[in-house]
Amino acid sequence: MSLLRRNLQQVWDQLRAKKTHMPKFLESVLLRNLRGIAELPVSFGYPVSVVAGPNGCGKSTVLFACACAYDVSESRDYSPAVLFPNLKSPSLSDQLGSPSFEYYFAENGSRLGMTWRRGKSWSKSFMGRKEAAQPQRNIYLRTLANLTSPSEVRSILQIGSKNFEQHELDADLVAFAHRVLPFKYRGLKLLQLKGKDLLFADREDTGSAYSEFHMSAGERALLRISKDISRLHDALILIDEIEAGLHPHTQQQVMLELQRLALRNNLQVIVTSHSPVVLESVPPEGRIFLERTHGNVHVQPPYRDIFQRAFYGQSQDKLSILCEDEVAEGLILGVLDVLNPRLNLTPDDVTVGRDTGKDQFPQHVETLGKFQLLDEFVLVLDGDARGVEPAVQQAAQRFNRTMSPLFLPGETPPEDWIYVALERRATQYVEELGAPGLAELLRSLRQSFENASDKPTNIIKQRYATLADSLQREPKEIARIVGRWEAANGDMKIFASELEQAVYNWRNKMGA
Repeated sequence: MSLLRRNLQQVWDQLRAKKTHMPKFLESVLLRNLRGIAELPVSFGYPVSVVAGPNGCGKSTVLFACACAYDVSESRDYSPAVLFPNLKSPSLSDQLGSPSFEYYFAENGSRLGMTWRRGKSWSKSFMGRKEAAQPQRNIYLRTLANLTSPSEVRSILQIGSKNFEQHELDADLVAFAHRVLPFKYRGLKLLQLKGKDLLFADREDTGSAYSEFHMSAGERALLRISKDISRLHDALILIDEIEAGLHPHTQQQVMLELQRLALRNNLQVIVTSHSPVVLESVPPEGRIFLERTHGNVHVQPPYRDIFQRAFYGQSQDKLSILCEDEVAEGLILGVLDVLNPRLNLTPDDVTVGRDTGKDQFPQHVETLGKFQLLDEFVLVLDGDARGVEPAVQQAAQRFNRTMSPLFLPGETPPEDWIYVALERRATQYVEELGAPGLAELLRSLRQSFENASDKPTNIIKQRYATLADSLQREPKEIARIVGRWEAANGDMKIFASELEQAVYNWRNKMGA
């Protein structure tokens, strides 16, 4: 693991622990009837959140709605009337009804709620709390337009020809520049005149003076952002398209530094991005992936990383397999352990991801079809989910495509099929699992759960989980061992053959 990756994981753990102690935190915003969004709840589970998704899905709308959450004590006005003006032309106005934003805040140990609603004008309410007021907080809002506009530099070029004040910048900003910019700097200075300022640097490699005027848009934006927010405390930081003009490695370093700033200064940071590097620089609970479908916008849960990779182009020349849960994923990986040498595949050629429910698969087909990604996916459902097949096929037909899922063997959840396979060949699996008393353990657990009063599916899953605990192995690990052995020698040969054919079909379509 690289040092940068270790540093990211370290700050993730620190910020997770920090979150419950932050004096101010915007927990959620619910957008209704605005810019083609009927209803969109967005929750923030981590102090630094990345809002991602295709163009037109509402990323900037969510960011601006967050800017309206707090009463800003300075001169800037971040009210909905300013950020979401009521257009005079009826054909350009929102047609869904009265737009509104509903917020929940954590505020010094209390949980508060507030609503903005637009009738003839925007008005606030506080969910029945008498004499309540809008929470106050510093807000920093930076959009793509003023991240890259050269006018930001042109307006201050005259500073050097007049009497100006020179200020040394603090160590945080100097360290930030050393970590994220392509050139190393001995020092940074700030020239100020009549409320305007210009950043100036001495480069280590040439010894030459280097001002903002010479910097790339990405460099300039980084230093400006860092200078602006490094001295803020308990603030809400909102940045649109954080990756603009930045190399992927720099994007990752910037996200690390933003999280370090959030940790030091009790900041909550929300950024929008099209970059998979930015998205993966925060933990899963910090990733908010938006998708626009059927006249509304939805948030995809963070466990659907397989979709995020596909939408951002990382699945090119890769086959993606989507299954229901980690046990199904383990079985599939076991089968691929057998197929990969035969098909001359490497583990990087195939991505296996999982969802949590069979009923979502038809919707996944519609999403993949809209983005022309159906050829890159194989759907694998549990053996007890065969009733979903017609809906999956109908969804594919809307895109003039034929698509049928593969099914794991059996007519019960895969945990039950694996358990029966272990019972049937306990002697064989003693060596595979390193468990001398396997047969007795299986028999004992079956008796223990035989009279359990619960849904059959839950009994099956809990019995399997108890087996994994007893063997001191992960459920996915046991599934992979069974999948590998059964694909080569037992009852998964048919499924393995179907998956092999799916790989051939993918190669033919992709020209791989």
